[in-house]
Amino acid sequence: SQTGVNKASKGGRIYGDYLQVNYTLVHVRDERNMLKVNTRIHRIVMIFRLLLDQFAVLETRTALDFYDFREYLSPASGFQSLQFRLLENKIGVPHNQRVPYNRRHYRDNFRDQESELLLHSEQEPTLLQLVEQWLERTPGLEEDGFNFGGKLETNIFEGLRREKEQIEQKPASEMKEEMMAELIKQRDIFLSLFDVKRHDHLVSTGQRRLSYKALQGALMIYFYREEPRFQVPFQLLTSLMDIDTLMTKWRYNHVCMVHRMIGSKDGTGGSSGYQYLRSTVSDRYKVFVDLFNLATFLVPREWVPKLDPSEHTFLYMADCCDSSYCSSSDDSD
Repeated sequence: SQTGVNKASKGGRIYGDYLQVNYTLVHVRDERNMLKVNTRIHRIVMIFRLLLDQFAVLETRTALDFYDFREYLSPASGFQSLQFRLLENKIGVPHNQRVPYNRRHYRDNFRDQESELLLHSEQEPTLLQLVEQWLERTPGLEEDGFNFGGKLETNIFEGLRREKEQIEQKPASEMKEEMMAELIKQRDIFLSLFDVKRHDHLVSTGQRRLSYKALQGALMIYFYREEPRFQVPFQLLTSLMDIDTLMTKWRYNHVCMVHRMIGSKDGTGGSSGYQYLRSTVSDRYKVFVDLFNLATFLVPREWVPKLDPSEHTFLYMADCCDSSYCSSSDDSD
């Protein structure tokens, strides 16, 4: 169905996600909502910061004070929190990475309508999946275009080859052996970056979350973050890492407060309390762990493929009219 018709920059018309030029429909990237996306993600970050600040207030209470009203919390422990489980599902916490409790699925702790809500949230697209699809559309990844991945792979292994030659020319010493061992380690790291099969294996074991192409897109944004086209996307990736960081800090603060208030007693929801919560403070609950690991693939600037603004026009313009003035939208912020 026609979701909107707008004047496009080259005399065409936009129908939903397609641009009509000379009676031909071609897929386009519409980036007009990137500012809105960034604003709302930043708002989520600020909400998490407020949640962290609340722990300082809760911890003004002594353990004895907490004991006096603890019975009123049941059944409202963190383990039984419907909202928190919905939040985890919306963001994209993988089910196979959750810490099991009594060999039961986390949804078994809920009944009737609450269980249905959780099941529905599992079937909806997660924030991680939406970000993954967005990263896969990063301009410049096309093999028949700029081919960022291919050029970066060539530059990196050529650079490592030159470094190896320089090390081999050094006189035999313990330092030379250490430098060669470090070079081999770096080479293995980059092999995992450019080998699709190794990447898929890391995804299957939970060590990576994003698809191969999405990781390439994130790395491209990371390297070219100073270019006008990638400044806003880089800010978005930074905010997504902030969300993961703040959620981890929230879990950690929760663990510390529980240990301080009830020691090693069982939680009000029947979990092992402190022991269970402590096991959830790990990378297995990080959704955007791949974004944190981008720094692993840092290379000298001269190894990064060079961009020619006159040739690679995607640096400064989208594939369709970017201005929000091109159309009217009822989706206000």
